[in-house]
Amino acid sequence: MGKLKYYIAALTITVVALVVYRKTTDNVKPEVMTEDVWWGRQSEPTSIDAKVRPFQINITDKVTKDLKNRLSNIRPLVKPLENINFEYGFNSDHLMKIIDHWLNRYDWTARQAYLNTMPQYKTRVYGLDLHFIHAKPRISSSGKIRTLPLLMLHGWPGSVVEFYKIIPMLTEPKSGDYDFVFEVIAPSLPGYGFSDAAVKPGMGPAQIGQVFVKLMERLGHKKFYVHGGDWGAVITDAISKIFPDRVYGMHSNMCTASLTLCDFTKLAFGTYWPSLIVSTETEKSKIYPLSKLFSSFLEESGYMHLQMTKPDTAGVALNDSPVGLAAYILEKFTTWTNAEWKHLPDGGLSKYNLDELLDNVMIYWVTNSMTTSMRLYSEFASKKYQSLPHINARVQVPAACALFPNEMPMALQLKKLLQRKYINLISSTEMKEGGHFAAFEQPKLLSEDIWSSIFQMETIKN
Repeated sequence: MGKLKYYIAALTITVVALVVYRKTTDNVKPEVMTEDVWWGRQSEPTSIDAKVRPFQINITDKVTKDLKNRLSNIRPLVKPLENINFEYGFNSDHLMKIIDHWLNRYDWTARQAYLNTMPQYKTRVYGLDLHFIHAKPRISSSGKIRTLPLLMLHGWPGSVVEFYKIIPMLTEPKSGDYDFVFEVIAPSLPGYGFSDAAVKPGMGPAQIGQVFVKLMERLGHKKFYVHGGDWGAVITDAISKIFPDRVYGMHSNMCTASLTLCDFTKLAFGTYWPSLIVSTETEKSKIYPLSKLFSSFLEESGYMHLQMTKPDTAGVALNDSPVGLAAYILEKFTTWTNAEWKHLPDGGLSKYNLDELLDNVMIYWVTNSMTTSMRLYSEFASKKYQSLPHINARVQVPAACALFPNEMPMALQLKKLLQRKYINLISSTEMKEGGHFAAFEQPKLLSEDIWSSIFQMETIKN
């Protein structure tokens, strides 16, 4: 009788959840955003400034001297506990090695010259001076190779620096059956790097998406492909839902599903019947046991709760201390690349080029943008934003997902859930290796998936 009650209760919960799910999502249709919000500090002008201006990074000696002074005069760091690597966060012994490199070997003049090798521009959209990379392919005018516009969006705590290796892989024509090449537009998100931040509340991923649609239109692309990771993935979803007529197709290395009550029920009962929610043994190992999943979520989501509630408080500390900023950012390049790296003395960071890691930190430091970047979490979590129609809507445009094995488990990249959200899912590729910062860590693997996925979309389109 005990088992019978259990099954009846399970069936009841499942049915109720299914009814609730259908009522809350089946008829949801995202609305096209028609309101043009002026996000800038200046008053809205009577005429639109549509100029696109060349831009180069040019940080003054005053800023770099101040940085060196701060790095030279840090307080003694608290020693790590015995036999502890990165399990408690960034290991202070290894942090001292990074500080030494930053102070004595990292050459900002050379790194700035490297960062300026990408063609960069600025233009004002809805009151915000937006910074973006605009890399065009070098092809002949014979017309045999088509150029496809690709909007590439980064996340937190990343920047356009993540794309420096992958962009040339996309703008160089590919041999074989590929009759196209990409023109890449990679903007700094508002409030990140060299892009202005909004001066009023309310700029969430959907509003940023609207800004980028306007940016692409200004550059001559009323329709385009879009790729994103982290916040870039969330913005990619929003653009694809709200402006489907502007999107040929979307690609993401962080496709996520919107969980319903029914899904949570399946997750629970999946402990006994995994096929309810997982499709492969790989998926099963990521999700079960649930205690491991929940433990991982609690351990790795502390930053998110802080940034959703008190971004300005945390920002004061991080904007004032380059060492604190580096520790806060680089710790994510440890655990989000591979959760097991926290057990290594260097946090696994030797996999990366240290100068390139510090390039990303420098983007936040020289622009004083940590506070404004973290506000995106608060805007996303607001009741007003979470009540927007597109939140529970499905993605109608052609979509492709690159599933990296070490992506954060909390992303819940389960194919059964993804197929429901992305109605026209062209591909969901299980990648051989890599984690959250796919473009930075695995540019070749990610570029190959972008090429092959968009090739399929173009074949269907034509």
